[in-house]
Amino acid sequence: MSRLLFWRRRRPVVPVVRLSGVISSGGGLRRGISLEAVEPQLKKAFSIRNARAVALIINSPGGSPVQSSLIGQRIRDLARKANVPVLAFCEDVAASGGYWLAASADEIYANPASIIGSIGVVSAGFGFDRAIDRIGVDRRVYTAGDNKMILDPFQPESERDVERLKSLQQEIHRQFIDHIIDRRGGKLTGDHNDLFSGAFWTGQQAADLGLIDGIGECRRLVTDRFGETVDLIAIQPKKRLFGGVGGLPGAFGPAAFGPGAFGHAIGSAAAAHAVEDAVELAVERAHLSRYGL
Repeated sequence: MSRLLFWRRRRPVVPVVRLSGVISSGGGLRRGISLEAVEPQLKKAFSIRNARAVALIINSPGGSPVQSSLIGQRIRDLARKANVPVLAFCEDVAASGGYWLAASADEIYANPASIIGSIGVVSAGFGFDRAIDRIGVDRRVYTAGDNKMILDPFQPESERDVERLKSLQQEIHRQFIDHIIDRRGGKLTGDHNDLFSGAFWTGQQAADLGLIDGIGECRRLVTDRFGETVDLIAIQPKKRLFGGVGGLPGAFGPAAFGPGAFGHAIGSAAAAHAVEDAVELAVERAHLSRYGL
């Protein structure tokens, strides 16, 4: 038995972490990506001894630039500490913040039909000022500070507000570009004005432009590189009894310990989670629709 265990420990190992969904700061998201949500998986993956590499399976249309930057930096810090290479494998889409995550790896691979790129920044909203005038609604808001009402959807659009927003977008875009040049500057073959325009490409086109290193799938590439005996270890997120980060949100109020309260709490939590899932799915579909997915 001891010989068998010793032999098994000698097999090459590659931990695999899946990063899937919209990138958001919401720590309780079950469909999305945030540093809070994925850090335990990343730490576990990079702590496995004798790992030949860490593989990231990425399927994300983007989202928060801050969370993208934080997660990307955490990947690099853990990789340096563990002294292991990071391989990113893009599935349906690695665009915008999803590509930021992919670029944090040492090598990027994708399917020929994957959607890659969208190195840009977008903000979207609606204007309701004419609608509330039409139905006769008075909106009363009081502020201290001249810019507290910037881009308010119930007021007419202001050129000054738009200019301020665009200046912020340009700064974030520059940070995105700097990250890509730092990580892949020597590999990019396409024209920078095109690459950094917010456009996106198929995996095959992205390989020609140097945005990715080639066409490949995780298991096949890892076994080709490290041998057929390699163990791919899926690092799963920690499961909680009732889902979500908070367990039973709102379950233990004043009446929580009355007759049938536990069953009521479970039902309430399930209903709340169903609503959260529906909202998260709608947000995810809105992001994916930008890429025809």
